[in-house]
Amino acid sequence: MSSTEQHLRVTVAALMYATGEDQRTLGAGLRLSQAQISRKQSGQASWSLDDVDRLSVHYGISVLDLFSGVDHAVSRLPVHRRASVIGGVQTVLAE
Repeated sequence: MSSTEQHLRVTVAALMYATGEDQRTLGAGLRLSQAQISRKQSGQASWSLDDVDRLSVHYGISVLDLFSGVDHAVSRLPVHRRASVIGGVQTVLAE
């Protein structure tokens, strides 16, 4: 059985993909380094409740949406936060 934190890591990865972000971009949005994001996403460090609050604000979705499954979380992303796909290549839309 997967842990809540594993579910959160998968959700964060899906949100990063849906928005076209990399770890450096997400880190800048959360005021964390790329290395900190990498450790949290690999399970070497834990996402804190403060991190979850910042993820919620960063992606414009509720904390509950972050924990309601990958498909649900991605479906709740505001349209302006979604990356577009042009010619099979994902590009980031301007905020």
